[in-house]
This record gives sequence, C-alpha cells and structure tokens, in this order.
Amino acid sequence: MSCFQGLFFCPEAASLLLHNFCIYHISPPGHELGAAAICPDDHVPSVEDLADQIIEILNYFRLDSVMCMGVMAGAYILSLFAIKYRERVLGLILVSPLCKAPSWSEWFYNKVMSNLLYYYGVCGLLKECLLQRYFSKDVRGNAEVPESELVQACRKLLDERKSINVFRFLHAINERPDITDGLKTLKCRTLIFVGDSSPFHSEAIHMTSKLDRRYSALVEVQACGSMVTEEQPHAMLIPMEYFLMGYGLYRPSFFSDSPKSPLSPSCISPELLSPESMGLKLKPIKTRV
Repeated sequence: MSCFQGLFFCPEAASLLLHNFCIYHISPPGHELGAAAICPDDHVPSVEDLADQIIEILNYFRLDSVMCMGVMAGAYILSLFAIKYRERVLGLILVSPLCKAPSWSEWFYNKVMSNLLYYYGVCGLLKECLLQRYFSKDVRGNAEVPESELVQACRKLLDERKSINVFRFLHAINERPDITDGLKTLKCRTLIFVGDSSPFHSEAIHMTSKLDRRYSALVEVQACGSMVTEEQPHAMLIPMEYFLMGYGLYRPSFFSDSPKSPLSPSCISPELLSPESMGLKLKPIKTRV
C-alpha cells in the first residue's frame, strides 16, 4: 500500500479552486520527487513518528487548523494525526483509508514486497503487486486490452522511487496499530471515498461504521480500485462540493446543464439531497460513473 499522498487545506491563504485556501502537499521522508536514498543506519520512523512530524510541519508554517486529505496509507497517517491532535484538524477527506492493524494476509503480502525491495529493488514484480492494490482490472489491462496511460504513468513514478525509502515506509505501515477505538473520539467531519474493487473496501466500510454518523459519510465508487483520486476523480466532485459547502469554503459556480458535465445538477443523485448529517445533505451512497 505504498501510496503516500497527503494534503493540507489551509483556510488562511488563496488557491484557484477555493477562495481563501492554500494547499500543502506532504510526503513521507524520502518520497519527494528526486529524493535521494536514505542512509540505512537512520532510524526507521513508526506511524506515530510520521503523525508527529505533521504537527511539526503545521507549526513551521504557523498553521492553526487544517483540513486533511490522504490516500490509503496516507489516510491512515492523517487519521492518526487527527486522533492525536483533534484541535488542529477541521475535517478529513480519506480515500480507501486503513484503520485496523494488518490482517494476516496483508502482513504476509507486505513482507513479500519488503523482501522484493530488499533483494531486487523496485522490480517489475513489485510494481505489479502495488498496481493491483492501486487500480481496478479495467485500467490495468490484460492480454487483449493494453493498460491505460494512467497505469503507465504510475509505473514511471515507481521507477523514480529509491527502494530503501519505499522499504522503510512499507515497514512502518506493516507495523501499524489498530486505531479503531480512537476513531470514536473524532468530532471533525469526515468524508470517505472507496472504490468497490479496492482490496481495502471492507476496511473503509469498517472505519465508517466506527465514526460518528452525525459527522461522517461514505461514497463508494463502482468499477474503481483504491486510487479513486486518479482512476475516477470526477466521481469525487459533487460529494466534495457539498462537503466543503458545509464549511462555507466552497464558492458555488454556475455549470452547464449538459449531461456530459459531472457537475451538472441533473447528475446529482436524489440521495445526496436528503437532510442528513454534517450539513452536507450527503449520506452513504454508491456512485455509478
């Protein structure tokens, strides 16, 4: 699950899509573009260490409270951060999140990938293992259908990662504790996306069941793997608009009524308009794209 995406949304600055917003992208040590290999003798951070490093980033940039978005392992780290530093988190947007300790099968699978990294580096077999976790079969292709440009681009990005850096992060995630009990203490609004073909689909369902239903919602995207942000980002638009409207952070715009537009009012499911939790008018749904 070496997916390392994490974002902060800071309400004090400006951006293109959201007024009075600034976006900070964070990565675990050694996963920045062009990062050099970390010395093998350096301390291997735990997930607790990685969560604590986030507060250092917030303090460095003098950020008070932020909204966080993370994917897979990144979603786990941000959830742990939100549990430890509740007053610093306005909300969570989580994609195919993890919250339990690894199952036996996941732990074994991660050990296999760790051994591949140790002996062979970021080899072809390792990339196939990761791509199966990231994407659905449709975009990965087969003997008759070539893999998508998205998967090809992901392969190139994996080639740029230093094996020791990936090994260290994978080790930390494979030793992660169960944070289920801590989820019950969260009071920030939480929006969860998961593809129905994701290996972590059941994990997202479990996490949603443990969150306060007054402050959380789940969106299941059909025919999609774990990386909803890459595979079907348009499926996230309407739920995120409603989520951000609940904070007064999204500036509504006028969109075309064309059925081709994913932002068209005609594309909004009636289920989205029910007077449910979070001020989002959003309840657990399945989104067909």
